[in-house]
Amino acid sequence: MPTTHYSTRLRRTTVYADDGVPLAVTDAGPETAELTFVFVHGHCHDTDTWTRLRRALLVTLGRPVRMVFFDHRGHGRSGGAPAETYTLDQIGRDLGAVLDAVTSGSVVLVGHSMGGMAILSYARQHATDIGTRVSGVALISTAADDLAQSGLGRYLHSPAVELFRRAVSRAPRITQRMARWGGRVGLPVAGALHRRGTGASRPGGRLLALFTLLCSDTSVVTMAGFLRSFAVLDEAAALSVLAHLPSLVLCGSHDEWTPFELSSGVASRLPRSELVRIDGAGHSVTVDHPTAVAAALGRLAERATPHV
Repeated sequence: MPTTHYSTRLRRTTVYADDGVPLAVTDAGPETAELTFVFVHGHCHDTDTWTRLRRALLVTLGRPVRMVFFDHRGHGRSGGAPAETYTLDQIGRDLGAVLDAVTSGSVVLVGHSMGGMAILSYARQHATDIGTRVSGVALISTAADDLAQSGLGRYLHSPAVELFRRAVSRAPRITQRMARWGGRVGLPVAGALHRRGTGASRPGGRLLALFTLLCSDTSVVTMAGFLRSFAVLDEAAALSVLAHLPSLVLCGSHDEWTPFELSSGVASRLPRSELVRIDGAGHSVTVDHPTAVAAALGRLAERATPHV
């Protein structure tokens, strides 16, 4: 069967959040497409994180769709903001601003990690949009609650995290330099430990995830700001809002940040969800396994597309 190719030219624009923060938005595909995917990235990532998945999804779908991407406040090409605005409530509103400004028709929301939490926040705050504007959601490597009970989330209430927050508030520039230095020094060691191990017990897995985060280009002010929201995450109410909607819940079997048990818990409260486990994948499943993720999104698209 021949593969049909659609335009992948990227268009860039700026959308302003309700408090005036500029959000960098990128989109591709026909604006008249039957379905629009809106991608919401994770903590300390940016729009470029979706590149491999975007290409895989075009091949998988084989039909014209529109894809919209944006950088969270304090990330990528978007503007910085006051530290107190780095909350899940606010990025839920930011997602709403993007949807209002650049989308029409049926939308499928795709969120990875913190992006999934932003979708849940949006759903809780805009319940009337669910099932009308939003026809499907994909929650990838994320959680709705109990984040501090599993994976690296267990360290959110540790003294080290509190020390990091205080250092950022008192001396952000010095803390930024120290974090980058620590990441560059620790990353090779963690990588070597990770390669020496096997299976889920690989000893360097969590260290590798941590040092990769420290090497991020994201400001430590942004990084530390969102940690507060993660520590008290509770978006269980949003799952009730999404219960009637076609959904995908996907996670890697070796996710260091948000273990599969958290995704399983989310799926158990979404009756119309498909739960997908990608064997061998870590937290960066959308980057490392784009074909498998695209196949799951293709199935969601079929369930979420309005049929006359």
